[in-house]
Amino acid sequence: MSKHLEGIAPLPHLGIIRVEGEDAASFLHGQLTQDFALLGPGEARLAAFCNAKGRMLASFVGFKQGATTVLLVTPREVLAPALKRLSMFVLRAKAKLTDATAHFMLQGLAGSAVAQVAGQPVAAPWRRVALGGADLVTLPPADGQPRALWIAPSGTPVPAGAPLETSHWQWGEVRSAVAWITAPVVEAFVPQMLNYESVGGVSFKKGCYPGQEVVARSQFRGTLKRRAWLAHAQAELAAGQEVFHPADASQPCGLVVQAAAAPGGGWDAIVSLQTAAADGSALTVGAAAGPALVLQPLPYPLLEDI
Repeated sequence: MSKHLEGIAPLPHLGIIRVEGEDAASFLHGQLTQDFALLGPGEARLAAFCNAKGRMLASFVGFKQGATTVLLVTPREVLAPALKRLSMFVLRAKAKLTDATAHFMLQGLAGSAVAQVAGQPVAAPWRRVALGGADLVTLPPADGQPRALWIAPSGTPVPAGAPLETSHWQWGEVRSAVAWITAPVVEAFVPQMLNYESVGGVSFKKGCYPGQEVVARSQFRGTLKRRAWLAHAQAELAAGQEVFHPADASQPCGLVVQAAAAPGGGWDAIVSLQTAAADGSALTVGAAAGPALVLQPLPYPLLEDI
């Protein structure tokens, strides 16, 4: 496998929630960490769905597919519980939520495939390009390589391009340092513990949503004690594994959020750590005497506490 992302990959690990109705955007605006009320047709949003304590239950990439329809892309393993919980809050809103995964094709575009399929250079993340019946949503790059989601009705021919293995795409997800919430880490993090405020996943100008007070307090009072980093290990890594610092062998200092095999060998991961643990000490994963975990630079700047 090439060490660079290039080509078109099937994404069977992702699914789609469809939100339909005249209140679709305003309903999501009141439930998620990002602004959906002002979501324009050429935009997409990264957003978190939190519990009352500000802990993330799910993460979404959302965009409007028309005036009354919003699609939310999310990992399949958290789709059903997220859909069930979101639906509990619909009440009198004119919005209907369904699992629409079977109605769509989802492909990942990487490298030159993004501009080739879009028919134009698309640099900035979180943009939506309508391509006839299909939609292209740009994502943050991985090691400088452009990435995008291609979403089209089931049965639509996949765009022409070099094939890319799903596992290689998932490595690119990790290298972008923008984490998905999956089952092992549900309710483990407030959004800032995954740097969501630094990658377009939190709006501090919008109104209330579940957990909003906790998220805002974390930001404005300078109490961010955990952040996400990229990391590498020679051993296999998995979401939910604990990370240890030599100063305290009895208590983990963080968690593996998302991991993938690296084409060059070993495993890469996004890890959320106590900020004090990112001091250059010899971190380990799984146990105090576990395999070594080496932190690597983030591909984006962190916003300072406001």
